[in-house]
Amino acid sequence: MFEVIFLGTSASAPSIQRGLPALIVLANEYRFLVDCGEGTQRQILKSGIGFRRLNHILLTHSHLDHILGLGGLVSTFIRWEEGIEGINIYGGMATLERVHDLIFNIVVRGAPVPIPINLIPIEAGDVIVEDKHMKVTAVPVIHRGPGCFGFVFQQHDHRQFNPEKATELGVPNGPERALLVKGENITLADGRVITPNDVLGEVVPGAKLVVIGDVGDTESLRPYVKDADCLVIEATYLEEERWMAGEVGHLTAIQAAELAKAANVKTLILTHISRRNHDHDVRQEARSVFSSTYVARDFDHYVIARAKPVQKLPPPNRRPEKVEDK
Repeated sequence: MFEVIFLGTSASAPSIQRGLPALIVLANEYRFLVDCGEGTQRQILKSGIGFRRLNHILLTHSHLDHILGLGGLVSTFIRWEEGIEGINIYGGMATLERVHDLIFNIVVRGAPVPIPINLIPIEAGDVIVEDKHMKVTAVPVIHRGPGCFGFVFQQHDHRQFNPEKATELGVPNGPERALLVKGENITLADGRVITPNDVLGEVVPGAKLVVIGDVGDTESLRPYVKDADCLVIEATYLEEERWMAGEVGHLTAIQAAELAKAANVKTLILTHISRRNHDHDVRQEARSVFSSTYVARDFDHYVIARAKPVQKLPPPNRRPEKVEDK
């Protein structure tokens, strides 16, 4: 299961309702910050997430509206040491060059740094994190300039354990069942060998979340977006401005929806919304092509789970419900 908390959903400049681009992906014990626009640290505090364990920062590209908040965030981390033992910042070379200047030439300026700040260059196909539950992979994105990336969060496939079948075969409760779940054969007291195939069901694909920042070409994204349970992507322009979107390497809402439809995406969430456009217009255009489309707002909190519809968490003291736009 993955959770996505949107911290900033505006394009290029903030509005009264929207901060600059940033979101957090929660995956088991990991917390990934994707992009860090100006004011992100305050958005983190307002969201209630806090700073602890927020030590993996994934940057989509080098434009200032996606990285300028790192100055304040890193300054807070190194002065307060808010449960952060070190910071890993991932991005293309052009992005990290700018980040290096921002952090070490402006924020730090030669002063001692109490925590490690690791700038880690990535290339297309690099696996950023992988454990027994999931992996995070960098994928290439065409925008303005080199070294632009999106990120695929993919749960590993899973086979459900069938306790009734195990009992029928005489597998005792305890470590034997755990070994079967891990994919290992066991031998019972009577000499019979039980294999995982004897007690595990069909393969259930893991949840797949794809997060794309600014992008001007969707054709190249199809292989990476294919069959995603949720695609988060920009929709800076409306269709009447498609010519302008093409000139500056951005998408219209309809182009994003066309990608989701062609790639068999389950749910599309649009972000990077221009101050010129209203949510309703962006949503209406996209839904004319792909009905399962939603427009993110700051502090929206979505859950992407294996083989389940995307959910939007309600305010405190309310039960979860399917994503609904009010």
